[in-house]
Amino acid sequence: MEDYIIREIDRIGEMLLLIARRLGLFLEDVPDYSLTDVQEEFAKASLPFDLDAVMQQENPIVYLIETVGLSDQGLETFIDILFHSDINEGRKKTLLNDALTYLDAKGNFSFRLHSLK
Repeated sequence: MEDYIIREIDRIGEMLLLIARRLGLFLEDVPDYSLTDVQEEFAKASLPFDLDAVMQQENPIVYLIETVGLSDQGLETFIDILFHSDINEGRKKTLLNDALTYLDAKGNFSFRLHSLK
Protein backbone atom coordinates (compact mmCIF):
# COMPACT_ATOMS: atom_id res chain seq x y z
CA MET A 1 0.00 0.00 0.00
CA GLU A 2 2.85 2.39 0.86
CA ASP A 3 4.43 1.83 -2.58
CA TYR A 4 1.12 2.67 -4.24
CA ILE A 5 0.83 5.94 -2.32
CA ILE A 6 4.41 6.91 -3.18
CA ARG A 7 3.78 6.16 -6.88
CA GLU A 8 0.62 8.31 -6.82
CA ILE A 9 2.46 11.21 -5.18
CA ASP A 10 5.21 10.95 -7.81
CA ARG A 11 2.58 10.83 -10.56
CA ILE A 12 1.02 14.07 -9.33
CA GLY A 13 4.44 15.74 -9.30
CA GLU A 14 5.16 14.56 -12.84
CA MET A 15 1.81 15.88 -14.04
CA LEU A 16 2.49 19.27 -12.46
CA LEU A 17 5.86 19.37 -14.20
CA LEU A 18 4.23 18.63 -17.57
CA ILE A 19 1.65 21.35 -16.98
CA ALA A 20 4.40 23.83 -16.11
CA ARG A 21 6.18 22.97 -19.36
CA ARG A 22 2.97 23.39 -21.37
CA LEU A 23 2.44 26.78 -19.78
CA GLY A 24 5.98 27.77 -20.77
CA LEU A 25 7.60 28.04 -17.33
CA PHE A 26 10.84 26.44 -18.50
CA LEU A 27 11.47 28.94 -21.28
CA GLU A 28 13.71 31.95 -20.88
CA ASP A 29 10.78 34.38 -21.07
CA VAL A 30 8.30 33.41 -18.38
CA PRO A 31 4.80 34.01 -19.72
CA ASP A 32 1.86 35.32 -17.77
CA TYR A 33 -1.37 33.39 -18.02
CA SER A 34 -4.73 33.28 -16.36
CA LEU A 35 -5.85 30.96 -13.63
CA THR A 36 -8.40 29.67 -16.15
CA ASP A 37 -5.50 28.52 -18.34
CA VAL A 38 -4.05 26.67 -15.35
CA GLN A 39 -7.40 25.03 -14.58
CA GLU A 40 -7.76 23.93 -18.20
CA GLU A 41 -4.30 22.35 -18.17
CA PHE A 42 -5.09 20.59 -14.89
CA ALA A 43 -8.29 19.23 -16.45
CA LYS A 44 -6.41 18.01 -19.56
CA ALA A 45 -3.92 16.21 -17.33
CA SER A 46 -6.72 14.77 -15.16
CA LEU A 47 -4.97 16.11 -12.08
CA PRO A 48 -6.68 14.49 -9.09
CA PHE A 49 -7.46 17.69 -7.22
CA ASP A 50 -9.64 20.70 -7.88
CA LEU A 51 -7.73 23.99 -8.13
CA ASP A 52 -10.75 25.96 -6.89
CA ALA A 53 -10.97 23.76 -3.80
CA VAL A 54 -7.24 24.21 -3.14
CA MET A 55 -7.43 27.99 -3.46
CA GLN A 56 -10.44 28.19 -1.12
CA GLN A 57 -8.58 26.47 1.72
CA GLU A 58 -7.51 28.56 4.69
CA ASN A 59 -3.99 27.18 4.26
CA PRO A 60 -3.59 25.70 0.77
CA ILE A 61 -0.03 24.48 1.46
CA VAL A 62 -1.09 22.35 4.42
CA TYR A 63 -4.03 21.07 2.39
CA LEU A 64 -1.80 20.08 -0.53
CA ILE A 65 0.71 18.32 1.70
CA GLU A 66 -1.61 16.62 4.19
CA THR A 67 -4.75 15.95 2.14
CA VAL A 68 -3.54 15.66 -1.45
CA GLY A 69 -0.14 14.21 -0.49
CA LEU A 70 1.84 16.48 -2.78
CA SER A 71 5.60 15.88 -2.80
CA ASP A 72 8.11 18.67 -2.16
CA GLN A 73 8.96 18.82 -5.87
CA GLY A 74 5.27 18.90 -6.75
CA LEU A 75 4.74 21.74 -4.27
CA GLU A 76 7.57 23.75 -5.84
CA THR A 77 6.12 23.28 -9.31
CA PHE A 78 2.58 24.09 -8.14
CA ILE A 79 3.70 27.34 -6.50
CA ASP A 80 5.80 28.24 -9.54
CA ILE A 81 2.75 27.78 -11.77
CA LEU A 82 0.49 29.87 -9.53
CA PHE A 83 3.14 32.55 -9.03
CA HIS A 84 3.18 33.25 -12.77
CA SER A 85 -0.59 33.29 -13.13
CA ASP A 86 -2.99 36.21 -12.76
CA ILE A 87 -4.01 35.55 -9.16
CA ASN A 88 -3.88 38.41 -6.68
CA GLU A 89 -0.32 39.55 -5.90
CA GLY A 90 -0.95 39.38 -2.15
CA ARG A 91 -2.21 35.81 -2.50
CA LYS A 92 0.87 34.88 -4.55
CA LYS A 93 3.20 36.22 -1.87
CA THR A 94 1.28 34.44 0.89
CA LEU A 95 1.38 31.10 -0.95
CA LEU A 96 5.06 31.55 -1.77
CA ASN A 97 5.97 32.42 1.82
CA ASP A 98 3.91 29.52 3.22
CA ALA A 99 5.58 27.09 0.81
CA LEU A 100 9.05 28.42 1.63
CA THR A 101 8.37 28.19 5.36
CA TYR A 102 7.24 24.58 4.96
CA LEU A 103 10.15 23.54 2.72
CA ASP A 104 12.79 25.40 4.73
CA ALA A 105 11.54 23.80 7.97
CA LYS A 106 12.08 20.38 6.35
CA GLY A 107 15.61 21.38 5.34
CA ASN A 108 14.64 21.42 1.66
CA PHE A 109 15.94 24.77 0.41
CA SER A 110 14.24 25.65 -2.87
CA PHE A 111 16.45 27.86 -5.01
CA ARG A 112 13.65 28.06 -7.57
CA LEU A 113 11.09 29.41 -5.10
CA HIS A 114 13.53 31.67 -3.25
CA SER A 115 14.39 33.28 -6.60
CA LEU A 116 10.73 34.35 -6.95
CA LYS A 117 10.88 36.57 -3.85
